[in-house]
Amino acid sequence: MTGGRADGPVRVVLVGAGGMGKAWLSTILASPSTELAGVVDLDLEVAEKAAASAGVPDVPLGRDAVELARATGAEAVVNVTVPRAHHPVTTAALFAGLPVLGEKPVADTVARGLSLVAASEVSGELFVTSQSRRWNPHVHALREQARALGRLGVLTTEFFKAPHFGGFREDMDHPLLLDMAIHPFDTARFVLDAEPVSVYCEEFNPPWSWYRGDAGAAAVFEMTGGVRYAYTGSWCSPGRETSWNGAWRLSGERGSALWDGDTEPVLETEPPVDPPAVPAVGEGIAGALEAFTAALRGGPVPTGEVHENVLSLVMVEAAVESSTSGARVLVDDVLDRAYARALEQEEREDVRARLASWTSVRGALTPRP
Repeated sequence: MTGGRADGPVRVVLVGAGGMGKAWLSTILASPSTELAGVVDLDLEVAEKAAASAGVPDVPLGRDAVELARATGAEAVVNVTVPRAHHPVTTAALFAGLPVLGEKPVADTVARGLSLVAASEVSGELFVTSQSRRWNPHVHALREQARALGRLGVLTTEFFKAPHFGGFREDMDHPLLLDMAIHPFDTARFVLDAEPVSVYCEEFNPPWSWYRGDAGAAAVFEMTGGVRYAYTGSWCSPGRETSWNGAWRLSGERGSALWDGDTEPVLETEPPVDPPAVPAVGEGIAGALEAFTAALRGGPVPTGEVHENVLSLVMVEAAVESSTSGARVLVDDVLDRAYARALEQEEREDVRARLASWTSVRGALTPRP
C-alpha cells in the first residue's frame, strides 16, 4: 500500500475548511513534503475564506474531493471533515486511487471504521488516521520509560478542563467520551503497547455543567497482559486545570513514571536508572503529515494506519456502552456487534466480500507491514 509514487512533494487536496481544516492548511503549506493542489468544502465560501486567510487565494476550490483531485493531478487526500463524513469521503478517495490521511476518529462508528479497513485492503491504498498525540515526543519518552519499569500494573490519566466551545460539542451526547477521550485512550494503547480487553465506565454531568450531555467520565480498562488503564476526566472543571494532554502516572514493578502533559516525563526507579533514549519524531499534525508522505515515497507504514487505529475508537464505543448499560463490557463483544452491522450496512459488494472473508475481527486489525 506504500511506495511506487514519484519523488518530490506530494500534491494533496485538503477536504474540510473549518477550524481544524485551517490548521491542516497551514501545516500543508509549511511542509516541504507537500504541495497544496486544492481545497474542498461543501460551502465554497468557507473554502475561499480559508484559502485567502492562508495566503493562497488562487488555489483551486471544489465541493468534491475526487473531482478536484483528478482536475488538479493531486496524489492524495487529507480528510478533515466532520466525523460522519469520514467514511464516505475516505471510501470515495481510496477507490479513486488516492491514499488518505484523515483526522480522528477513523469514522463516526466502529462499524464504519471496519468498512474502511476493508476498503483500504480492497483498494490497495494507504489510509492513516492522524492521532496527534502519537507525534508528541513526550509520549514517546513515556513509552520508552515504560520499558524500564518491568512488569506494569496501572496507567492513569486525569483530565480536567473547562472549555466553552459553543456549537455542536455543547449539545452532543457523550461529549467528553466521543470528542476528546479518544486521544488519551489511543495514547494509553501506544504507551503500554497493549490492547483493550474490557471496560467499566460511568458518565456524569455536574449541576453547573453547560453541556447537555454528560461532560464527565471515569473508566477502567483491562488491557492485554493484565495491566489496568484508569481514566478520569471532566470538561466542566474550572480551576487548577490539567494540560490538554492530561496528567499521567504509570506504575510498574521497578518504579513509576509521571507526565504532566506538557513537559518531559519523569522516571523514578529502584535502583535508579538513566532515562532511556527516545527516537526522534515529528510533532503534532505536522509529524503525522510527514510520516504519511514518507510512506507514499517508499517509507514505513506510519503509526495510525487504519488496521492499527480502529481499536482506539472501539475503546470509546465500549466505554459509552458500559456507561449506558451500567455493566462491564467486553471489547470483543463490541467488535463482534460492530462487525455484524458493518456487513449489514455495507453498500459496496467488494468491500462486503472482504469483510465476510475475515475469520477474526480482532485478527483482521493486525497492523499491516
